[in-house]
Amino acid sequence: MAVVAALAVGSTGLAETCQTASDMDAATKAALSAAGTKYFDMVAKGDTTGLQQNSIPALASDFSGIGGTVKEQQSALAGSKGTARPPFVLQTDATAARSEFFCGVFGSKGQTADSATFTLSNLPAGKYAVVILDATTAKGPYTVSLVLQQLGSDWKLGGLYIKAGQSAGHDGNWYVTKAKEYQGKGQAHNAWLYYVEARTLISPLPFMSTAVTDKLYDDSQKLQPADLPVDGKTVDLAANGGSFRLTAVFPEVVGSDLDLIVRYQATDVADTNKAYAGNMAVMKALVAKFPELKDAFGGIVARAVDASGRDYGTLMAMKDIK
Repeated sequence: MAVVAALAVGSTGLAETCQTASDMDAATKAALSAAGTKYFDMVAKGDTTGLQQNSIPALASDFSGIGGTVKEQQSALAGSKGTARPPFVLQTDATAARSEFFCGVFGSKGQTADSATFTLSNLPAGKYAVVILDATTAKGPYTVSLVLQQLGSDWKLGGLYIKAGQSAGHDGNWYVTKAKEYQGKGQAHNAWLYYVEARTLISPLPFMSTAVTDKLYDDSQKLQPADLPVDGKTVDLAANGGSFRLTAVFPEVVGSDLDLIVRYQATDVADTNKAYAGNMAVMKALVAKFPELKDAFGGIVARAVDASGRDYGTLMAMKDIK
Protein backbone atom coordinates (compact mmCIF):
# COMPACT_ATOMS: atom_id res chain seq x y z
CA MET A 1 0.00 0.00 0.00
CA ALA A 2 1.81 3.13 -1.11
CA VAL A 3 1.31 6.80 -1.64
CA VAL A 4 4.03 9.23 -2.68
CA ALA A 5 3.89 12.95 -3.40
CA ALA A 6 6.27 14.57 -5.88
CA LEU A 7 8.44 11.43 -5.92
CA ALA A 8 8.28 8.57 -8.41
CA VAL A 9 10.32 5.87 -10.02
CA GLY A 10 12.15 7.00 -12.98
CA SER A 11 15.67 7.42 -15.42
CA THR A 12 19.60 9.01 -15.12
CA GLY A 13 20.39 12.20 -13.25
CA LEU A 14 23.16 14.51 -12.06
CA ALA A 15 24.74 15.85 -8.91
CA GLU A 16 23.31 13.22 -6.56
CA THR A 17 24.89 12.24 -3.25
CA CYS A 18 23.86 9.82 -0.53
CA GLN A 19 24.81 9.48 3.10
CA THR A 20 24.30 6.32 5.11
CA ALA A 21 23.89 6.40 8.89
CA SER A 22 27.64 5.89 9.34
CA ASP A 23 28.32 9.02 7.25
CA MET A 24 25.97 11.31 9.20
CA ASP A 25 26.72 13.53 12.13
CA ALA A 26 25.01 12.77 15.42
CA ALA A 27 22.61 15.71 15.16
CA THR A 28 21.27 14.59 11.77
CA LYS A 29 20.77 11.01 12.95
CA ALA A 30 18.97 12.22 16.06
CA ALA A 31 16.71 14.54 14.06
CA LEU A 32 15.78 11.76 11.62
CA SER A 33 15.14 9.31 14.45
CA ALA A 34 12.88 11.81 16.17
CA ALA A 35 10.99 12.64 12.96
CA GLY A 36 10.59 8.98 12.06
CA THR A 37 9.19 8.09 15.49
CA LYS A 38 6.91 11.14 15.48
CA TYR A 39 5.39 10.39 12.08
CA PHE A 40 5.10 6.66 12.77
CA ASP A 41 3.13 7.39 15.94
CA MET A 42 0.83 9.69 13.95
CA VAL A 43 0.25 6.93 11.42
CA ALA A 44 -0.46 4.36 14.16
CA LYS A 45 -2.96 6.73 15.79
CA GLY A 46 -4.60 7.64 12.48
CA ASP A 47 -3.65 11.30 13.00
CA THR A 48 -4.02 12.44 9.39
CA THR A 49 -4.42 16.06 10.44
CA GLY A 50 -1.05 16.05 12.18
CA LEU A 51 0.60 14.32 9.24
CA GLN A 52 -0.84 16.84 6.78
CA GLN A 53 0.33 19.76 8.93
CA ASN A 54 3.84 18.30 8.93
CA SER A 55 3.99 17.61 5.17
CA ILE A 56 5.75 19.46 2.36
CA PRO A 57 3.44 21.94 0.58
CA ALA A 58 3.01 19.76 -2.54
CA LEU A 59 1.72 16.90 -0.41
CA ALA A 60 -0.29 18.95 2.08
CA SER A 61 -2.28 20.55 -0.75
CA ASP A 62 -3.57 17.15 -1.89
CA PHE A 63 -3.50 14.78 1.05
CA SER A 64 -6.48 12.58 0.23
CA GLY A 65 -4.39 9.65 -1.02
CA ILE A 66 -2.20 9.38 2.05
CA GLY A 67 -5.11 10.16 4.34
CA GLY A 68 -7.07 7.27 2.89
CA THR A 69 -4.12 4.90 3.16
CA VAL A 70 -3.53 5.78 6.81
CA LYS A 71 -7.18 5.17 7.68
CA GLU A 72 -7.16 1.83 5.85
CA GLN A 73 -4.06 0.64 7.70
CA GLN A 74 -4.78 2.03 11.16
CA SER A 75 -6.49 -1.14 12.39
CA ALA A 76 -3.30 -3.09 11.67
CA LEU A 77 -0.88 -0.53 13.13
CA ALA A 78 -2.90 0.74 16.11
CA GLY A 79 -0.93 0.42 19.35
CA SER A 80 2.27 -0.67 17.61
CA LYS A 81 5.72 0.89 17.95
CA GLY A 82 8.14 1.45 15.12
CA THR A 83 11.78 0.40 15.21
CA ALA A 84 13.81 2.49 12.80
CA ARG A 85 16.40 1.02 10.45
CA PRO A 86 19.56 3.06 9.71
CA PRO A 87 18.40 6.08 7.67
CA PHE A 88 19.64 7.48 4.38
CA VAL A 89 20.06 11.12 3.34
CA LEU A 90 19.76 11.91 -0.37
CA GLN A 91 20.77 15.24 -1.86
CA THR A 92 20.42 16.51 -5.42
CA ASP A 93 21.50 19.90 -6.77
CA ALA A 94 19.23 19.94 -9.81
CA THR A 95 15.96 18.44 -11.00
CA ALA A 96 16.56 15.58 -13.45
CA ALA A 97 14.41 13.14 -15.37
CA ARG A 98 16.13 10.38 -13.43
CA SER A 99 18.12 10.59 -10.22
CA GLU A 100 20.11 7.63 -8.93
CA PHE A 101 21.56 7.53 -5.45
CA PHE A 102 24.21 4.91 -4.62
CA CYS A 103 24.42 4.59 -0.85
CA GLY A 104 27.14 2.81 1.10
CA VAL A 105 29.99 0.60 -0.02
CA PHE A 106 29.75 -1.34 -3.28
CA GLY A 107 31.98 -4.32 -4.03
CA SER A 108 33.25 -5.93 -7.22
CA LYS A 109 29.95 -7.83 -7.49
CA GLY A 110 27.74 -4.83 -6.78
CA GLN A 111 25.85 -4.13 -3.59
CA THR A 112 26.97 -5.21 -0.16
CA ALA A 113 25.03 -5.99 3.02
CA ASP A 114 24.63 -2.34 4.10
CA SER A 115 24.30 -0.59 0.73
CA ALA A 116 21.20 0.56 -1.12
CA THR A 117 20.26 2.22 -4.39
CA PHE A 118 17.38 4.67 -4.84
CA THR A 119 16.03 5.63 -8.27
CA LEU A 120 13.65 8.58 -8.46
CA SER A 121 12.26 10.66 -11.29
CA ASN A 122 11.74 14.41 -11.53
CA LEU A 123 13.03 14.90 -8.01
CA PRO A 124 13.33 18.65 -7.28
CA ALA A 125 16.67 19.93 -6.01
CA GLY A 126 16.85 19.51 -2.26
CA LYS A 127 17.84 17.37 0.68
CA TYR A 128 15.77 14.28 1.41
CA ALA A 129 15.83 11.36 3.80
CA VAL A 130 14.45 7.83 3.77
CA VAL A 131 13.46 6.45 7.16
CA ILE A 132 12.11 2.89 7.31
CA LEU A 133 10.48 1.59 10.49
CA ASP A 134 9.56 -2.01 11.29
CA ALA A 135 6.55 -2.83 13.43
CA THR A 136 5.22 -6.02 14.97
CA THR A 137 1.42 -6.03 14.85
CA ALA A 138 -1.43 -8.44 15.56
CA LYS A 139 -1.66 -8.88 11.78
CA GLY A 140 2.03 -9.73 11.40
CA PRO A 141 5.09 -7.61 10.56
CA TYR A 142 4.68 -4.26 8.79
CA THR A 143 7.02 -1.61 7.44
CA VAL A 144 6.25 2.10 7.41
CA SER A 145 8.60 3.94 5.08
CA LEU A 146 8.85 7.73 5.19
CA VAL A 147 10.30 9.97 2.52
CA LEU A 148 11.23 13.26 4.22
CA GLN A 149 12.43 16.59 2.83
CA GLN A 150 14.43 19.11 4.82
CA LEU A 151 12.74 22.52 4.83
CA GLY A 152 14.67 24.93 7.00
CA SER A 153 15.60 23.02 10.13
CA ASP A 154 12.62 20.64 9.92
CA TRP A 155 12.20 17.27 8.21
CA LYS A 156 8.77 17.36 6.56
CA LEU A 157 6.81 14.40 5.23
CA GLY A 158 7.10 14.02 1.45
CA GLY A 159 5.92 10.45 0.95
CA LEU A 160 4.56 7.48 2.85
CA TYR A 161 4.54 3.74 2.16
CA ILE A 162 2.82 1.19 4.40
CA LYS A 163 3.40 -2.47 3.63
CA ALA A 164 2.52 -5.78 5.23
CA GLY A 165 5.52 -8.05 5.60
CA GLN A 166 3.47 -11.18 4.90
CA SER A 167 1.26 -12.30 2.06
CA ALA A 168 -1.35 -15.02 2.66
CA GLY A 169 0.39 -15.71 5.98
CA HIS A 170 3.93 -16.08 4.59
CA ASP A 171 6.97 -13.80 4.42
CA GLY A 172 9.29 -13.11 1.51
CA ASN A 173 11.77 -15.84 2.42
CA TRP A 174 8.99 -18.45 2.29
CA TYR A 175 8.13 -17.34 -1.24
CA VAL A 176 11.79 -17.58 -2.26
CA THR A 177 11.90 -21.16 -0.97
CA LYS A 178 8.68 -22.04 -2.82
CA ALA A 179 9.97 -20.38 -6.01
CA LYS A 180 13.04 -22.63 -5.90
CA GLU A 181 10.81 -25.67 -5.32
CA TYR A 182 8.68 -24.81 -8.34
CA GLN A 183 11.80 -24.22 -10.38
CA GLY A 184 13.06 -27.66 -9.38
CA LYS A 185 9.77 -29.16 -10.60
CA GLY A 186 10.13 -27.45 -13.95
CA GLN A 187 7.26 -25.05 -13.18
CA ALA A 188 9.01 -21.91 -14.44
CA HIS A 189 5.87 -19.73 -14.50
CA ASN A 190 5.03 -20.47 -10.87
CA ALA A 191 8.65 -19.94 -9.88
CA TRP A 192 8.82 -16.56 -11.61
CA LEU A 193 5.53 -15.36 -10.12
CA TYR A 194 6.63 -16.40 -6.62
CA TYR A 195 9.93 -14.54 -7.06
CA VAL A 196 7.88 -11.48 -7.98
CA GLU A 197 5.87 -11.84 -4.76
CA ALA A 198 9.05 -12.36 -2.72
CA ARG A 199 10.65 -9.17 -4.05
CA THR A 200 7.46 -7.21 -3.37
CA LEU A 201 7.43 -8.36 0.24
CA ILE A 202 11.15 -7.98 0.95
CA SER A 203 11.63 -4.52 -0.56
CA PRO A 204 9.90 -1.81 1.52
CA LEU A 205 10.01 0.69 -1.36
CA PRO A 206 9.53 0.16 -5.11
CA PHE A 207 12.33 2.61 -5.93
CA MET A 208 14.85 1.04 -3.52
CA SER A 209 17.11 -1.92 -4.23
CA THR A 210 19.52 -3.81 -1.99
CA ALA A 211 21.87 -6.75 -2.36
CA VAL A 212 19.01 -9.09 -1.43
CA THR A 213 16.51 -7.67 -3.92
CA ASP A 214 19.17 -7.49 -6.65
CA LYS A 215 19.87 -11.20 -6.15
CA LEU A 216 16.16 -12.01 -6.33
CA TYR A 217 15.84 -9.95 -9.50
CA ASP A 218 18.77 -11.77 -11.11
CA ASP A 219 17.33 -15.16 -10.14
CA SER A 220 13.88 -14.27 -11.46
CA GLN A 221 15.22 -12.83 -14.72
CA LYS A 222 16.52 -16.26 -15.67
CA LEU A 223 12.94 -17.52 -15.50
CA GLN A 224 11.08 -14.53 -16.94
CA PRO A 225 8.49 -16.06 -19.29
CA ALA A 226 8.10 -14.86 -22.86
CA ASP A 227 4.45 -15.91 -22.92
CA LEU A 228 3.25 -13.65 -20.08
CA PRO A 229 2.96 -9.84 -20.20
CA VAL A 230 6.02 -8.30 -18.54
CA ASP A 231 7.44 -4.75 -18.39
CA GLY A 232 4.67 -3.21 -20.45
CA LYS A 233 4.71 -5.91 -23.12
CA THR A 234 1.38 -7.50 -24.06
CA VAL A 235 0.77 -11.09 -25.15
CA ASP A 236 -2.15 -12.74 -26.92
CA LEU A 237 -3.98 -15.67 -25.34
CA ALA A 238 -6.00 -17.93 -27.63
CA ALA A 239 -9.50 -18.69 -26.33
CA ASN A 240 -12.93 -19.57 -27.75
CA GLY A 241 -11.69 -19.50 -31.33
CA GLY A 242 -10.30 -15.97 -30.93
CA SER A 243 -7.69 -14.26 -28.79
CA PHE A 244 -7.46 -11.92 -25.82
CA ARG A 245 -4.62 -9.42 -25.36
CA LEU A 246 -3.23 -9.78 -21.85
CA THR A 247 -1.68 -6.64 -20.34
CA ALA A 248 -0.70 -7.85 -16.86
CA VAL A 249 -0.43 -11.06 -14.85
CA PHE A 250 0.69 -10.86 -11.23
CA PRO A 251 0.07 -12.45 -7.80
CA GLU A 252 -2.06 -10.71 -5.17
CA VAL A 253 -3.73 -11.69 -1.93
CA VAL A 254 -7.53 -11.81 -2.12
CA GLY A 255 -9.08 -12.60 1.24
CA SER A 256 -6.72 -15.16 2.74
CA ASP A 257 -5.58 -16.71 -0.56
CA LEU A 258 -2.79 -15.86 -2.96
CA ASP A 259 -4.59 -15.44 -6.28
CA LEU A 260 -3.47 -14.62 -9.78
CA ILE A 261 -4.68 -11.33 -11.27
CA VAL A 262 -5.05 -11.24 -15.06
CA ARG A 263 -5.83 -8.02 -16.92
CA TYR A 264 -6.70 -7.91 -20.60
CA GLN A 265 -7.93 -5.40 -23.16
CA ALA A 266 -11.66 -5.18 -23.85
CA THR A 267 -13.56 -2.97 -26.26
CA ASP A 268 -16.36 -2.24 -23.78
CA VAL A 269 -17.20 -3.42 -20.27
CA ALA A 270 -20.67 -1.84 -20.13
CA ASP A 271 -22.15 -5.12 -21.34
CA THR A 272 -21.45 -7.08 -18.16
CA ASN A 273 -22.72 -10.37 -19.59
CA LYS A 274 -20.19 -10.12 -22.41
CA ALA A 275 -17.43 -9.05 -20.01
CA TYR A 276 -18.22 -11.95 -17.69
CA ALA A 277 -18.07 -14.40 -20.59
CA GLY A 278 -14.74 -12.94 -21.64
CA ASN A 279 -13.38 -13.24 -18.12
CA MET A 280 -14.41 -16.88 -17.92
CA ALA A 281 -12.85 -17.62 -21.29
CA VAL A 282 -9.55 -15.99 -20.24
CA MET A 283 -9.38 -17.91 -16.96
CA LYS A 284 -10.13 -21.25 -18.58
CA ALA A 285 -7.65 -20.67 -21.40
CA LEU A 286 -4.93 -19.56 -18.99
CA VAL A 287 -5.27 -22.66 -16.82
CA ALA A 288 -5.45 -24.89 -19.90
CA LYS A 289 -2.24 -23.37 -21.23
CA PHE A 290 -0.44 -23.34 -17.87
CA PRO A 291 -1.89 -26.16 -15.73
CA GLU A 292 0.95 -25.67 -13.21
CA LEU A 293 -0.93 -22.58 -11.93
CA LYS A 294 -3.34 -24.92 -10.12
CA ASP A 295 -0.52 -25.86 -7.72
CA ALA A 296 0.40 -22.29 -6.76
CA PHE A 297 -2.75 -20.15 -6.59
CA GLY A 298 -6.08 -20.34 -4.81
CA GLY A 299 -7.96 -18.67 -7.64
CA ILE A 300 -7.82 -16.29 -10.58
CA VAL A 301 -9.25 -12.80 -10.92
CA ALA A 302 -9.77 -11.85 -14.57
CA ARG A 303 -10.31 -8.15 -15.30
CA ALA A 304 -11.57 -6.86 -18.62
CA VAL A 305 -10.29 -3.28 -19.04
CA ASP A 306 -11.58 -0.92 -21.72
CA ALA A 307 -9.75 2.01 -23.33
CA SER A 308 -11.05 4.47 -20.72
CA GLY A 309 -9.66 2.37 -17.87
CA ARG A 310 -13.00 1.05 -16.67
CA ASP A 311 -12.86 -2.60 -15.75
CA TYR A 312 -15.07 -5.55 -14.90
CA GLY A 313 -13.66 -8.35 -12.77
CA THR A 314 -14.58 -11.94 -12.03
CA LEU A 315 -13.08 -14.14 -9.31
CA MET A 316 -13.10 -17.92 -9.59
CA ALA A 317 -11.58 -20.43 -7.20
CA MET A 318 -8.98 -22.52 -8.98
CA LYS A 319 -10.87 -25.74 -8.23
CA ASP A 320 -13.91 -24.37 -10.10
CA ILE A 321 -12.05 -23.49 -13.30
CA LYS A 322 -12.56 -26.46 -15.58
